[in-house]
Amino acid sequence: MKKVITYGTFDLLHEGHLKLLQRAKALGDYLIVGVTSDSFDRGRGKLNVKNNVLERVASVKATGYADEIIIEDYLGQKIDDIQRFDVDVFAIGSDWEGKFDYLKEYCEVVYLPRTEGISSTMLRERQDAVYRFGIVGSGRMARRFIPEAKVVNGIEICSVYNPAESAEAFAEEFGLACWSDNYEEFLESVEAVYIASPHLSHYEYAKRALSAGKHVLCEIPFCLKRSQAEELFALAASKNLVILEAGKTAFCPSFNHLLTLVKSGIIGEVVDVKTSLSKMVSAPTRELDATQAGGAFNEHSPLPLMAVIKLLGSEYSDFQFHSKVENGVDIYTKLDLNYPHATSSITLGIGVKTEGNMVISGTKGYVYVPAPWWLTSFFEIRYEDQSRNRKYFYSWDGDGLRYEIQEFMSMIVNGRKNSYKLRHEESEAICGIIENFNSKVNYKEL
Repeated sequence: MKKVITYGTFDLLHEGHLKLLQRAKALGDYLIVGVTSDSFDRGRGKLNVKNNVLERVASVKATGYADEIIIEDYLGQKIDDIQRFDVDVFAIGSDWEGKFDYLKEYCEVVYLPRTEGISSTMLRERQDAVYRFGIVGSGRMARRFIPEAKVVNGIEICSVYNPAESAEAFAEEFGLACWSDNYEEFLESVEAVYIASPHLSHYEYAKRALSAGKHVLCEIPFCLKRSQAEELFALAASKNLVILEAGKTAFCPSFNHLLTLVKSGIIGEVVDVKTSLSKMVSAPTRELDATQAGGAFNEHSPLPLMAVIKLLGSEYSDFQFHSKVENGVDIYTKLDLNYPHATSSITLGIGVKTEGNMVISGTKGYVYVPAPWWLTSFFEIRYEDQSRNRKYFYSWDGDGLRYEIQEFMSMIVNGRKNSYKLRHEESEAICGIIENFNSKVNYKEL
């Protein structure tokens, strides 16, 4: 039997893809089609917001040409696949002429004529709506957002709003068409907003944006009260809008693979999660200002809480806060969050330094994620038998905001109102725990 293999993203499947698959199939008896994974595509250019890998696999399967479909997930995989499947012919479009000649050492390489006048890029340009984005705030997160948004399809950053500082200077620096110190005027010029303002203003800005019919991506902490989060999600649903908490770690490739492995039982039953996050700061700064919801817990808890809730769920049984306080803000807080089946602890600091790693303990092994775990690009599965240990490496591109932006845009384009990567109920649970801390429920001061 003569085996043929070909690869592609197969986004927005079109006539050119069909002809390529048909021609590849005609070269042998058995066609293997490699579909690039979402994470592999991220490392090769702009982030797509149309079809995810499962949708693209389904489209290729529906053509009837593929005898077998595999996922391409890493550089160098083509050589591995050719040898693993004992492939006779590697086929690819002629627009790659010469680029895969190195595979001739392993099999025959055939460059297939492409269909002129059509491509996924052309279709994307014709079909993709470009959404006008506005940024609320002009601080450090806003500055990170603009270059990150440039690698995601379908976004035009066109305006910035700031009532307290000069938005005009920010707009000029980043080449934005508009700026405003009037929120209603600002909202009229955009279709979606990224809220990167001080913590206490998130709820009000998000509510006003949703009421005006705008999609909302809101920085952490999403809200400081659970009832506020519930109200915002309900308002978005009533207006058929997307609202998403911008907890970037929840959307990065490495963390999502970690979750998949843990939930598959690779370390057995999870019985403990320990995570920490600290960044030392010096006055004067918002993080040390009690009137601006400063402190270690308000500043740093959303990402560790997200990790614990994604791993153990939101139905915890009891909790206890321990804090060291100076000038009215917690410079260190430890939260013990217990479940009927497991325990967890979160350690946070802005005036106390902690390790910054994460350890997930199970009945068969454990996961070690080194500091800074929230910028996850590497983790290791460890066992009693060290020969079974395995390391996993993923890219963490830029500041990481591109992952949350891509998910947000994908939700808008594809009409999804909730994200499995960070569900509404999980965001609500995070806000509820933050509210308990600020209300000093089960709270002890060191």
